[in-house]
Formats: sequence, structure tokens, C-alpha cells
Amino acid sequence: MALNYVWIAFFIIGFVVGIFKAFVLGQTGLLAEMLTALFDAAKNGFEISLGLAGIMSLWLGIMKVGEKAGVIRVFSRLVAPLFRTLFKGIPKDSPAYGSVMMNLSANMLGLDNAATPLGLKAMGDLQELNPVKDTATDAQIMFLVLNTAGITLIPTSVIAMRQTIALEQHVQNFNAADIFLPTLIATFIAFISGMIIVAIYQRINLFRLPVILFVCGFAGFIALLHYFLSQMPADKMNQTIGAIGSGVILFIIVLFITAGMLKRQNVFDNFIEGAKEGFGVSLRIIPYLVAMLIAISVFRSSGCMDYIINGIAIVVAMCGMNTDFVPALPVAMMKPLSGSGARGLMVDVMRHYGVASFQGKVAAIIQGSTETTFYVLAVYFGSVQIKNTRHALVCGLIADFIGLIGAIIVGYIFFGK
Repeated sequence: MALNYVWIAFFIIGFVVGIFKAFVLGQTGLLAEMLTALFDAAKNGFEISLGLAGIMSLWLGIMKVGEKAGVIRVFSRLVAPLFRTLFKGIPKDSPAYGSVMMNLSANMLGLDNAATPLGLKAMGDLQELNPVKDTATDAQIMFLVLNTAGITLIPTSVIAMRQTIALEQHVQNFNAADIFLPTLIATFIAFISGMIIVAIYQRINLFRLPVILFVCGFAGFIALLHYFLSQMPADKMNQTIGAIGSGVILFIIVLFITAGMLKRQNVFDNFIEGAKEGFGVSLRIIPYLVAMLIAISVFRSSGCMDYIINGIAIVVAMCGMNTDFVPALPVAMMKPLSGSGARGLMVDVMRHYGVASFQGKVAAIIQGSTETTFYVLAVYFGSVQIKNTRHALVCGLIADFIGLIGAIIVGYIFFGK
């Protein structure tokens, strides 16, 4: 129901503001711009869904190969102690554990093209265990919130964009990966926050050995990874980060295929079986994605987003706080709504203030450490026809907000004057 109210609010608020600006303030062309944005959003939603068909077919085909070869079962057993604590109502040997782990791993590596189809696969596995098919289970909500607040080990796309813009601006000795550790810390804050928030709602005791070991172990891993990469020159660091992400994914694909071959399976037929499922899923999400994108377009094109940002700037200034981070806030406000929109705003901040500026760095950290909550909610739940999302949206937005505050604070710690 929460998503229903948000969807309606986007339309009503955007329309009222548009009417006021058109007939009271004299901006008569605004309504036409809003209508054009509405139609463009519907078209983009359809094209994104169709574009996802190839990626979905690839990854669900590979997942089917790994599932038939037994590799997913092995992954499930490795993460079962932690996931049994976090995901309520999932059987001990469920393949859903493996699917969830694969999705979270792809998110950690910053590989959006892999994360989405793997996430849809995981949501489908969790849906098979759902006794009330139109209502989200506790496990599905925990998965979605951890996905939207997921840890990003390597913000690959953000680093690549920063490097490209630095070349355009002729910035000398620029290290595009200097936001690597701040982004990692900010995403870790958001991830832990999301875990705690959902645990409070679902009354999960997090003071258990598997959770404690995970949190402490990951914090140690962050420190070691930072030490390892900080010894490298900037160019080599960028290449190493990209190689790690790509290498892990290619290794997994080859591992699944090799395991199927060793078990004397028809790997090709298994891949085709999974790929067919991927194509079907990409078609099912079209109406859900179009619905969310058109509502966001009305809200954004009416100028409501600008009002929110300007209001925040005034309040921050009145409190006597430093407002250097405010130009990066549009990225934060847009990210839960649209990943591509937030990416465009991040580029705009970098080009206006400079890729090496404080504002540009904070915008990059925010872009790399937050997720498109409304998009994920619409697509993931839409793929399994979940209508009652319960507390998923509230938990996801709270985790986003805490992650945003963490990103800003980390930005000041690393790059503030």
C-alpha cells in the first residue's frame, strides 16, 4: 500500500505544482514539458525492460547451469549460517540462499548489469516459498532492503565516469579512484543500517555469532583492501579495480560451465532453459517499471525536486552548518527514484564545480553508495506480482537516508577543508 500512496502523491503533487506555475506564475510551457516527459518516461520504461531481456537471459541461463551443476547449493551452504539469522522462514538448504548471495556479490562489485537479473532470480526463489503470493514475506523484505542499501566494494561505473570527465577538464594527476574507500565505508554504513532497521521491524536478534563475525570480518576486509590498493599509483589502482570486478564475474561463469561439464550434463540445454525464464521475467516487469518512471517524471519535471533541495539548503544555512555539500543533494534525492537520472545529475555537478571539487567528490560518493529504492521495489516485487509490500519501502528509505548522512560525513572526513 505504501508504494500506492507514493505513486499517487507523485502525480497529484506534480500536477498541482505544474498548474500553479503555468497559470499563476505564467510558465505556460511547463505543462507541455511535463506531458512530453511523461511520454518519454513511458517509452524509456519499455525500452529498458526490453534491453534487460538479453542480460536477463544471459544471467538466468548461467544461474540455471550453476544450479543443475550443484554449485549454487555449495554457495548456499557457505552463507547459510548468516542468512538463516537474517532471512526468516527459509529452509536450511534452500537454493534461494545461493541466489541471494550471487546478487549481493554482484552489487558489491558494482556490476549493475549482473546484479539486476540475479536479484530477480533471488526474488523468484524466495517467492516460491511465499505462502501468500501477493504479500511480501519477511525474507523478501530483508533481501530487498539489503539490496537497496547494498555494499559496493568497487564503484566501477562512477570511477570510469570521473576519469572521463577529468580528461575533458584536463585535470592533471587525477586519481579517479580516490572515492573508493569513502564509498565503501558509506555503503557499509547503509548496509548495516538497513539490516538493523529490518531486524527491529521483524524482531530478529542480530547479536549472534554469524552476524558478529560477518560485520567484524568485513570491516577487516575493508582495511586490508584499502591498504593493498593504496600502495598503487592512481592509474594502476583504476585498472586493478576494474580487473577485480570483471575477473570475478568471468571466473563464476567459467566455474559454473566447468562444473556442469564435469558432471557430464548438457550445459547448453541447461543454459537455454534458464535463458527462456529470463526473457519471460523481462516482459513481466514492463508495466511495473513504466508505472514508476512516469510518476517520477511528473514529479521531477514540475520542479518539485528543486523546491526540496532549495528548502534543505535554507534550513542547513539557518542552522549555521557548512553548505558545501548542498549542490550534491540532487543526486541523493534522485537516486532512490532513478539511477540514470541520478547519474546525469552527478555528471552535471562534476562539470559545473569540477570533477576534483569537494562537491564533485561528494556527488560521486553518494552515487556509488546509494541505490534506486523505488526502481528496485517496483521491478523486484513486480516480477513476482507482490502487491502488499508491508514495511519494505519505509525500511529502504530509512536506510537510504542514513546512508546519505554517512556519505556526506565521510566526504567531509576525507575531502573537507
